[in-house]
Amino acid sequence: MLIFVYNADSGLFNTLTDMAHKIFSPSTYACQLCKLTYGPLSMRTEWRDFISSMETGTEFLHRDEFESQYGCTAPDLPVVYQKHAGALRLCVSATEINDCTNIAQLKSLIQSQCL
Repeated sequence: MLIFVYNADSGLFNTLTDMAHKIFSPSTYACQLCKLTYGPLSMRTEWRDFISSMETGTEFLHRDEFESQYGCTAPDLPVVYQKHAGALRLCVSATEINDCTNIAQLKSLIQSQCL
């Protein structure tokens, strides 16, 4: 299973704030994973198709959900963890995600390091 952890918190207010931030000031948006995989309102089709094509399970969590569910804080976000036998292994770091400028780069990174 792959666990994608966004550099954003859950909740309606945070979602609305994030949507506005992406529209009005995208260059200062703090979550590159969100920016690459979501448009202002929904998941990008290319990303949805990629996730659907993977043979492993996926879980998408906001920062606060990850901390609550796994009882730990990721050092830098966003990240992708691989979960196997209950243990988490970092497979894509925040630095690597933040260096991606498009979905193709992110997909390549995940394919080479997580699958």
